[in-house]
Amino acid sequence: MNCQKEQFQDLYAVLALSKDVDEVIFPILIKILKREKVQHCLEFLSQNQNLILVEIERQKVEDLSLLDKKQTLNAEMSIQRIKNILKKIRDHEFNKQNYSIDDYEEIKKDLIIQISMDKKIIEFLKFLVHLTALDDKYIFCGSNSLHLLVQMKADLKKQCFENIRIRNTSLIGANLVSCNLSGSEFDDVTISGINLNQAKLFNCKWNNLRINELNQLNGHSGYIKQVSCSPDCKSLASCSDDNLIRLWNAKSGKIKFVLKGERQVNSVCFSLNDTALASCSGAIVYLWNLRTEKKISKLIGHTNDISTVCFSPNGTKLVSCSNDQSIRLWDIKTGQQKAKLDGHLSNVNSICFSPDGATLASGSDDKSIRLWDIKTGQQIVKLDCHSNDVNAVCFSPDGATLASGSYDKCIRLWDVKTGQQKAKLCGHTSFINSLCFSPDGTLLAYGSRDNSIRLWDVKTGQQKAKFEGHSNWVRSVCFSSDGSTLISGSDDKSIRLWDAKLGQQKTKLDGHSNEVNTVCFSPDGAILVSSSDDKSIRLWDVKTGQQKAKLDRHSNDVSTVCFSPDGTTLASGSLDNSIRLWDVKAGQQIAKLDGHSNEVKTVCFSPDGTTLASGSLDNSIRLWDVKTRQQKAKLDGPSNSYGISSVCFSPDGTTLASRSDDKSIRFWDVKTGEEKAKLDRQSMGISSICFSPDGTTLASGSYDNSIRLWDVKTGQQKAKFEGHSNDINAVCFSPDGTTLASGSGDRSIRLWDIKTGQQKARLVGHSGCINSICFSPDGTTLASGSRDSSIRLWEVWTGTKISPSDKSQNELLSQFNKPLLYDQFLQENPIVTTLLIASYPQLQALGALIFQGKFTNYFGLDLQYLFKERGGCFLQTQIEVQWQQN
Repeated sequence: MNCQKEQFQDLYAVLALSKDVDEVIFPILIKILKREKVQHCLEFLSQNQNLILVEIERQKVEDLSLLDKKQTLNAEMSIQRIKNILKKIRDHEFNKQNYSIDDYEEIKKDLIIQISMDKKIIEFLKFLVHLTALDDKYIFCGSNSLHLLVQMKADLKKQCFENIRIRNTSLIGANLVSCNLSGSEFDDVTISGINLNQAKLFNCKWNNLRINELNQLNGHSGYIKQVSCSPDCKSLASCSDDNLIRLWNAKSGKIKFVLKGERQVNSVCFSLNDTALASCSGAIVYLWNLRTEKKISKLIGHTNDISTVCFSPNGTKLVSCSNDQSIRLWDIKTGQQKAKLDGHLSNVNSICFSPDGATLASGSDDKSIRLWDIKTGQQIVKLDCHSNDVNAVCFSPDGATLASGSYDKCIRLWDVKTGQQKAKLCGHTSFINSLCFSPDGTLLAYGSRDNSIRLWDVKTGQQKAKFEGHSNWVRSVCFSSDGSTLISGSDDKSIRLWDAKLGQQKTKLDGHSNEVNTVCFSPDGAILVSSSDDKSIRLWDVKTGQQKAKLDRHSNDVSTVCFSPDGTTLASGSLDNSIRLWDVKAGQQIAKLDGHSNEVKTVCFSPDGTTLASGSLDNSIRLWDVKTRQQKAKLDGPSNSYGISSVCFSPDGTTLASRSDDKSIRFWDVKTGEEKAKLDRQSMGISSICFSPDGTTLASGSYDNSIRLWDVKTGQQKAKFEGHSNDINAVCFSPDGTTLASGSGDRSIRLWDIKTGQQKARLVGHSGCINSICFSPDGTTLASGSRDSSIRLWEVWTGTKISPSDKSQNELLSQFNKPLLYDQFLQENPIVTTLLIASYPQLQALGALIFQGKFTNYFGLDLQYLFKERGGCFLQTQIEVQWQQN
């Protein structure tokens, strides 16, 4: 601990030296170094100081945008200080070791706290990143610098990082929207969750990439029941309740072939020589020839569904267990039953051979584990300790230890020789579904119904890593025979491959752990608030996506949030029937408003901030005095409704609009509490409402997939927008009233021109239903919250493209004899996600311009298809097509 503290203080002391440097020197200096094609920057700075100083003075005149009008630079002193820092950093551990590994986690935490708000240090770290393009001696510290910038969520959008060379680091979640990365070289870099939307990637050389999302195999349409790795690690087999067995190439992730079961397939297992596969469906065991892809035989004997099949270590026998409470041993050569092992009093869920094949372990719903002698078929011992069904059993590679997992949320380790319990690993948040030892026996992996996979150190009993990414129960985990890969199968219908070593270093991005119900900008546009079914409210920095605060006093799902007009107070409503008021600056609860007798679905401040309106499933609307925190009025909704789902004040504050489950929209006089008007019902019900900024129009979204505009004065329908293919869950006007945004169950957001009624844009990226959308106060950004548990920010501009006058763009086009217009490459300018706040990384490349270059993972697999799949535009292909057409 003291050693880590000393390392942190030492590194911080070196980086803190940059506080004495005028930070605007850094971009000017990089320009000079690039122009002079410098390869030894420290030597150049020492020998050409006068030249540099003169050039800096000239650049100061040309680059006035870098300087305040009154700012002056002490260039000579800054150059001396930069040389001093570069000497120290060159010989520091920061320029030798990979700071993205777990060993430096504590150091980084302290470091980020110290430097994340220091603009000068941040600019110096960017300077070190740029130096990697010039001087080999600074590649490691530049790579570590980029990792730190990503970790602290520094704003890296629209940066020019041409020709940078990044090695042996993690850039998980890096937001590189619209960055120029042309000529960059990445080697052994983890790029999971990197945002390359509208980035420029010309002539890149990216090798040995690691992308966690790539290790996801999708193909089954049902729950994954089990995955199995072949002994040579070249193939994977998976089975599902979609009645299919899929064989996968473990390197490429491609499906090799599909075998069809007669009903849902519960278990699969490779034979020792990889030539055969065993599976079970219903009460029958099937053997398959993997060369011919045909069934070899059926093993019939069980009288109820079979849970698991397993080959013996020498490959001559097969064992199966069933809900008929029996275990059966089969001769592979003859297909005959050799033995029937009875003793369990309920369903037998799991079986496992000891490494020498002499002993069999079984786990059952009778809460017991039993060990059997394979030679005699007799029970050796019965192990009782679990307080619920035993779902998984697994021998250690040396056969000395047996692990068991149960519905009681505990894992137990047993001494096979004595039958005594060696350890009990408890504290898990959900049931244990599957267990697997690493080949060296030092790690135990388990899959759980909390959707995670965890690794435990067998010797210490401590959790070493948690793999998160599955969105449903993890039913099966399995190590590859060399221990480098952990494989999992889940009820989310996917199979995932995890790097067992580097997977420990996977950074968990900030984000809600359940669906996001509401998003809302603060009045100044600097903060975004979100509410979720994870019972929390979170405040985010709009620029960086950094979480500023987590508010978690509600005891149930948080349905809705709303800022007061002055931005100092936040109101929230929850399924716990309460409304809470929060001090935004302090992040503290200042009041709890009780009165509703059912879930609070919506809250809204009046324009002057004095009144808060709330709607509930108790079918009432309540008006609250924000200052006294007392209820001012109670407005009763229609008697045939199941509740008030949305309330919204008109811009002048005199009218309150509400929607309820009787498919109606009602207007209320805020002063008197009387109903002023009622709009005609829509056939499928109304899901969302929003006033236009001038208060003359109300927009409504419906479950019939349409959006309607209503004249507030007359109550008549003015327009109807159609295009979504599912329910409209949210509508929102832009601040200038010219555009309406809509979010839908079809996972898309659409922008509509109010004047013409035409769709202006379609925003795609979410993998779940859109629950909430909100424009920033200046109208340039749109926020969205989704059932996929993520929040996305979209930069709502039109006509913005990378300039065709860009030097490297012109150089590219000059390679061709025929003139090509930039617009011919991109027929549409996509509106892209500029910031993604999510628990799990998601690589994005929508609108990225890619020309030539190389992108391969550490298996040597070409990843161009992945970038294309994520929306990247390959200019080489576009140019070839254009050439052929002309």
